[in-house]
Amino acid sequence: MSTEEKSLNFIEHIIEDDLKAGFPNNSLRFRFPPEPNGYLHLGHATSICLNFGLGLKYNAPVNLRFDDTNPAKEEQEYVDAIKRDVEWLGYKWDKECYASDYFQELYNWAIQMIKNGKAYVDSQTSQEIAEQKGTPTQPGKDSPFRNRSVEENLSLFEKMKNGDVKEGEHVLRAKIDMTATNMLMRDPVMYRVLHKHHHRTADKWKIYPMYDWAHGESDYVEQVSHSLCTLEFLPHRELYDWFLDQIIDPNKVRPKQREFARRNVSHTVVSKRKLLKLVEEGVVSGWDDPRMPTISGLRRRGYTPASIRNFADSIGIAKRDNLVDVSHLEFCVREDLNKVAPRVMAVLDPVKLVITNYPEDKEEWLDAENNPEDESAGNRQVPFSRELYIEREDFKEEANRKFFRLTIGKEVRLKNGYIIQGESVVKDADGNITEIHCSYDPDTRSGSGTEASQRKVKGTLHWVSIQHAIPAEIRVYDRLFLVDSPDTDKEKDFMEFINPDSLHLTTGYLEPSLKDSAPEEVFQFQRIGYFAVDKESNQSKLVFNKTVGLRDSWGSKGN
Repeated sequence: MSTEEKSLNFIEHIIEDDLKAGFPNNSLRFRFPPEPNGYLHLGHATSICLNFGLGLKYNAPVNLRFDDTNPAKEEQEYVDAIKRDVEWLGYKWDKECYASDYFQELYNWAIQMIKNGKAYVDSQTSQEIAEQKGTPTQPGKDSPFRNRSVEENLSLFEKMKNGDVKEGEHVLRAKIDMTATNMLMRDPVMYRVLHKHHHRTADKWKIYPMYDWAHGESDYVEQVSHSLCTLEFLPHRELYDWFLDQIIDPNKVRPKQREFARRNVSHTVVSKRKLLKLVEEGVVSGWDDPRMPTISGLRRRGYTPASIRNFADSIGIAKRDNLVDVSHLEFCVREDLNKVAPRVMAVLDPVKLVITNYPEDKEEWLDAENNPEDESAGNRQVPFSRELYIEREDFKEEANRKFFRLTIGKEVRLKNGYIIQGESVVKDADGNITEIHCSYDPDTRSGSGTEASQRKVKGTLHWVSIQHAIPAEIRVYDRLFLVDSPDTDKEKDFMEFINPDSLHLTTGYLEPSLKDSAPEEVFQFQRIGYFAVDKESNQSKLVFNKTVGLRDSWGSKGN
């Protein structure tokens, strides 16, 4: 077996086998079919990357189809957000489709099924229907309306369609087998009555197809060759095929449903219902809150399309559900941003540093490299003056030999600048250090070419000139939940595991090159981490979101 064959995932093996068996390559077509009832999350990203990735691999079209069969929960806002997310991830769909495009065709097929004795109108309540379904070990019972005449079924179904009956008064069910071992085959509901306004069809329809009825038939209309679903739809495959059997034209492509495992990410939830609860109860600021696992939230936080695609590719496609540690996702964005993010200096917990032998009226502009990983990134100029901010944790009045930052009597280098030596401190009435005084060696400027500039010291600190510093609101995020799997504990509500310290606000001071930075730009704050400009940022108030640290710090917390 070749290396290429060994690297194929099991979905690709299925496609390759179909091609070898004579399925024409030019008949391959895939689809991504989200329901527009919320924002896309990381789980959707895996499916997007799978389907569109197959499209690229096989030079096959991929449809973006909205499963808009439940007007009670669906909105145009979600349609627009989904389209933005797919485009932002770097993919282009062949056709933009909607299940609602096929409402008339689905209705016509349902009429034909009634005429063929394969569907009937049931007038029981949903509770009565559920009770008659039986259990996995006990067969179901026939509905008392199962043998209604074709004429009566057609008449009632017409009334359902016209809105002449109340919600819940009737449903249309497929007539299959109430003793089937697969309970989904026990006369599943095909249509229910909903007197709701639809975001595309307005008030034209009063009946709406159930997912299982609309799914396979939509695939068939679009001539999708491989309909790829997550593993919970495996029991639905039998019903998917049964419905296709009722309408199939032997001269057309028959869609094939196959299932792959979900890849859940630790310390979060991806249920739209639970994500909506986080939004509605104000735990987060919205669907695009940077703590949310939504694609829009990750984008706002500073994640790149490449990092999410690389994450999806690296975790692969499998047949069994598993939990991926969120640190792997963070690794992927850290790896990508290291290549592309400009390096800048920012101080988030400042203490004043005064260079006592530096002229008070002097100002220099030091040369600084934008990104050592990218030769084309060039350099920028950073202002330097007598009074600077450094990080409070970068100074200790007394320190042991293993502390390589600034202390009294010890030398460190200021990044892109000079070597300094700590001399003394100024404290307030409570004993807190308010100023650090140091001296500098004017011959040690980085890049000056002097012998002194080549002198090595063990510590290098980042800094910002106080005179030129730009204040900014810095939003530092931690994981939204305190445990790996917040939604699997049957005895506790997932909301009980929310991390109360998932957001920390602080004021940071930035070098002036960031003055005109725009939303979604991402920078590496040297020695700290990667930060993205938030959408609420403007020139009068800069706002940055912490994307990820320079290294994984979660493990050091013992979590």
